[in-house]
Amino acid sequence: MPWDPDQYRIFQSERSAPFEDLAGLVRVRDGQRVIDLGCGTGELTLRLAERLPRSDVLGIDASREMLEQAAALSRTGLRFERWGIEEAAGAWDVVFSHAALQWVDRHDELVPRLFALLRPGGQIAVQVPSNHGHPTHMLMTETAAEAPFAEALRGWSRTSPVLPIDEYASLLHRCGATGIVLFEKVYAHVLADADAMADRTAGTALVPYFERLPKGLRDAFMERYRQKLRVRFPATPVFYPFRRTLFTASREG
Repeated sequence: MPWDPDQYRIFQSERSAPFEDLAGLVRVRDGQRVIDLGCGTGELTLRLAERLPRSDVLGIDASREMLEQAAALSRTGLRFERWGIEEAAGAWDVVFSHAALQWVDRHDELVPRLFALLRPGGQIAVQVPSNHGHPTHMLMTETAAEAPFAEALRGWSRTSPVLPIDEYASLLHRCGATGIVLFEKVYAHVLADADAMADRTAGTALVPYFERLPKGLRDAFMERYRQKLRVRFPATPVFYPFRRTLFTASREG
């Protein structure tokens, strides 16, 4: 099941706030080589490029559907290519990733590999959702363990690879990083109801489940998940606190 750019965009404004926080951590210098890992539909990569004058910015993503949307934003100094994050290579002044590394396993290996892409004096800046302890995520795991979904998934459920922030700090320190800054921030969202919470996760965290489920079970899975959320969050509107981890560090120049 491919990523759906239209479903992803439904909550674009909520996803923009952590981007602004992360982009604000990036040093503004002329003429940098910048790679955005997991650029999606490209709108936020464009905003990053606009912050960094006369820079060469490359947005990469593994989704053909997302890149079809991003292609229209290409211009001098901004381009998009189809790579997986694990394939990222080259030498960069800024390695940037907004809400994408959570799809790649083994962050204990991934973060040092990405840090190694930096030129001397370069900077890594990353934001990942760390909301996997929230009921919106716990209930999808619970649903996946129930019949008939467990049989169709062969017992599979997704475990977040996102680490505690002190582990990211230790990884960066072992890489020889300087200027290490890490923090968690809770973004406060007020959604219409529990169904809106389900719709939000349908465009992101639920995608790997839909990819593995037969087409005939996807709607049933979604309805079971919606029912669980309605029981857990009966109020309208519903407060949805969303936790994210942000970090940045530099390579000694």
